[in-house]
Amino acid sequence: MAEEDYGRFVDWDQMGDLAKSSDPCKLDCKDPQELKQLARQGYWSKNHKLRAQVYHQLIKAIPCRTVTPDAEVYRDIVDSIAGKRAPASIPLPEFVDGTPVPKYCLKADGVGAAHRIMSCVASQFPDISHCPALPAVTALLLHFSPDEAHCFEHVCRLLACNEPGRRMLDQTFLAYESSCLTFGDLANKYCPTAHKLIVASAQDVLEVYSDWMCWVLGDLPFSHVARVLDVFLVEGYKVLYRVALALLKFYRKQKAGQRKPSAQETGGVRESIQAFVQGIGSFVSPDKLLEKSFAIRLFSRKQITLLQLTNEKSLQQKGITVKQRRRNVHLALNADNFSSEIVSAKEMRDIWSWIPERFALCQPQLLFTTANHGCSLNRFFSHCEGYEPTLLLIRTTDAEVCGAYLSTDWEERKRGGNKLSFFGTGECFVFRLKPEMERYEWVVIRHPELASAIQAKSEESSEEGTPTQPQISDANALTAAETRADPSDRLSPFLSTRHFHLNSRNTSMFMAGNMESIIVGGGDGNALYIDADLNHGRTAHCTTFDNPPLCTETFQIALLEVWGFQDAMSS
Repeated sequence: MAEEDYGRFVDWDQMGDLAKSSDPCKLDCKDPQELKQLARQGYWSKNHKLRAQVYHQLIKAIPCRTVTPDAEVYRDIVDSIAGKRAPASIPLPEFVDGTPVPKYCLKADGVGAAHRIMSCVASQFPDISHCPALPAVTALLLHFSPDEAHCFEHVCRLLACNEPGRRMLDQTFLAYESSCLTFGDLANKYCPTAHKLIVASAQDVLEVYSDWMCWVLGDLPFSHVARVLDVFLVEGYKVLYRVALALLKFYRKQKAGQRKPSAQETGGVRESIQAFVQGIGSFVSPDKLLEKSFAIRLFSRKQITLLQLTNEKSLQQKGITVKQRRRNVHLALNADNFSSEIVSAKEMRDIWSWIPERFALCQPQLLFTTANHGCSLNRFFSHCEGYEPTLLLIRTTDAEVCGAYLSTDWEERKRGGNKLSFFGTGECFVFRLKPEMERYEWVVIRHPELASAIQAKSEESSEEGTPTQPQISDANALTAAETRADPSDRLSPFLSTRHFHLNSRNTSMFMAGNMESIIVGGGDGNALYIDADLNHGRTAHCTTFDNPPLCTETFQIALLEVWGFQDAMSS
């Protein structure tokens, strides 16, 4: 076979059409944008030898630590580390967390070679503590390496990447766990129907989403995952999120029309998704999978990195830096411990499925209720200040229920002095529960074109850079407190308007308050307006959330509650 130099570990009888190489047989491209398009189109996917050569060039170009182990190092250490044992009997490093080596059409000695390579990797990277994706990546690269030593070098370069803002493989439990939270946040925002299905059918949503990386690197058939690797080596980690979200969408589509799911053991849902992904080749082609993946209008890499860092910080604050038994998210919403005069435990659980994943392990903590604290805006602020985020619930005298998730401490309102100023971030959302349940997120999430093209180009071309101020109009008398420069050096909040060139300030009016009123959402109306007596309110369409009225447009408040988020790890 012509490709024998780059396929000595491959069982060609299992490769099907992939064993037949066709044109093109060479690649002459240096423009990054053109390379990205060629990768997405599968330009080199039909020629095994060309694919191997492209992978070698792409991996060789990855900026790495000054001292990165190469093929010669492998040849020097492999005998002393692996010895004369049968390769398959060599235990995998503990940091792969029991993840087996996927077969991926490899011969038995190919699987053994992967064991040998990872043992040597462990000896050279003692700082790796958690990397369950490594067996799949090693098995894939063996397909396109002339020998074990070169595969080892390629794996090492992926692990040793030190380019600022570029992420290849998670190597700590903190990074891995935060990626699971981040995927949950992305699924919540970009796959709401699929997310709703998971919430309805699994007892522990976070446990289901902890498999997201395994769906892509482990469960996908070789023909599909090889196409993912084509793009991953060009575009990076964000591709993995895209593909996992597309898999979730396809899974939901397959389940559509089936009887309404009932809550079951989480393991059953995980096994169902795994079986679906493993068998996806029978009805979704690799090209169709990538087409679906790139049709998702995902956050910029900068925003995803910011979300990842936010989730890491949250986990560190909870003391979750090494592997430990995951707490079930629903323990925080135990019906025996939860009591609200506005919503049931089930309804609160539904709201909990909408909140950012880093708060999903928190327990609801009642901060303020008009039933106990009276109808005073002054007492409202005194009980709610110092808490971030908060959940506002309203029941009207017509038994309608609506509310808002508010990302920022109400104390922030004081930065505007006596002037009513909007603040908050794009994580805010408004919702209604009765007569029907619906959530309305920041309009820019659903319509990214509302942020100018200048911003989009700069986000793609640079991972770093100083966030530019949003371009806003002076047409409205209210000021946007978020547009002021942050005097501190702290990390800017995820989805802060600082990171967007907004075409109109009306799209970023999240929350505002003074001693006369509370406002949520602005621009051509307010999603919620509540008077100083916490007695009367108004609701209308607003530009920020693009919502319809959340209840009767002019309403009287029967009861108002504000809930905080208490860390379940410390309670």
